[in-house]
Amino acid sequence: MREFEVTVTETLEKKVTVEALSQDEAEQAVRDMWNESDIILDAEDFIDVSFKTDDGKELSAVPEKDTLDVLMVEPGQYARMVTIDSGLKSLQAAVGGDIEATYFFDDPLALICQEEGKINGSELNRAVRGEDGEIVDIIAGKFFICGLSDDNFASLPDGLQKKYEGMFHQPETFLKMGQKIIALPMEPKMAADIKKDKPAIAAER
Repeated sequence: MREFEVTVTETLEKKVTVEALSQDEAEQAVRDMWNESDIILDAEDFIDVSFKTDDGKELSAVPEKDTLDVLMVEPGQYARMVTIDSGLKSLQAAVGGDIEATYFFDDPLALICQEEGKINGSELNRAVRGEDGEIVDIIAGKFFICGLSDDNFASLPDGLQKKYEGMFHQPETFLKMGQKIIALPMEPKMAADIKKDKPAIAAER
């Protein structure tokens, strides 16, 4: 099945007789009359119609998914791919509060975190680094990484899953050294050491 746009063009024609000193003056007089609505073309003036169709585009027979495959990153845990519902409430549940979309990377994806994670006491999670390896931000609380569609969030593309799972795989702890904060890799916490706050809508793949 393909989708096409068809342009319909109708042609109206009306002859108007005017007295003038020249051809240009006659045409200008009729233009003025038309601009002032003294001349109105209607159905009686119809003489032709034409149709023009574009090349069309393929329509997908597969309905859009109402779930997203995302990289879930929690404090003290290895990053992992999970499937979550795409509704706003489910996205909020996945990070534990109102969501904030951030765009640190050149790839077409978003990092979705808790909007008030840094001011509500959420545990520091992972450092985000620039191309030079320097820390550009530290994300507090749970977050996930997803892809982007034309107007919404989408599943993290298969080709980027390994790249970002490797980037955020290892849990980190943070130390303040003078005016600088450094991130150090750490072993994942045992189940007994973390809160049981995984979103019910998240299912590991």
